[in-house]
Amino acid sequence: MEPMDAKQTLHRYLEMARQSLLWKLDGTSEYDARRPLTPTGTNLLGLVKHLANVELGYFGDTFGRLQGERLPRARGEEPNADMYARSDETREEILALYQRATAHADATIDALALDDTGSVPWWPDDVNPVTLHWILVHVVAETNRHAGHADVLREQIDGSAGHRPGADNLPDVDAAWWSAYVQRVEEAARLATAEDPVARAARRSSG
Repeated sequence: MEPMDAKQTLHRYLEMARQSLLWKLDGTSEYDARRPLTPTGTNLLGLVKHLANVELGYFGDTFGRLQGERLPRARGEEPNADMYARSDETREEILALYQRATAHADATIDALALDDTGSVPWWPDDVNPVTLHWILVHVVAETNRHAGHADVLREQIDGSAGHRPGADNLPDVDAAWWSAYVQRVEEAARLATAEDPVARAARRSSG
């Protein structure tokens, strides 16, 4: 295998993060793909929609390579408009948007050198200009962050977990092992804090 240069390495890790994110939607019902699972409304399909926005913005607007999509934030809609799927938006439409966004980003990455510069319109002047290298690192980090969110959301839905298809990065153990492991984690947390009734009693008796 030929050694990869810096741009190829960053691009590879971006693509792995993209695939990890999309994998979390596989096999979910329409409701589970859309429903909020945190107090701030985080949901699986919304993460994909948001990251389509991210890729089009950072690899498009930043380098003057506009793709032409009319995205929620560009239309001045409500805060977090790109973080959920409206009832009139289909899963297929959002996934297709993400595919177009990543294809456009890939074209930008292929066309530019790491030290080529652009300007992020929503960043302050003292941060701009930025290089493709900077933007690649930023989007790799953001995509992985949201892929992690998606992993936790999916585990809440049906217990599915793991890094990416074919490499879940989890121990090869059965459900009984996981149950015992979770209990060990809980016990360790209680022993380390006032939540443990035995530790509380011991502190009371010594005081």
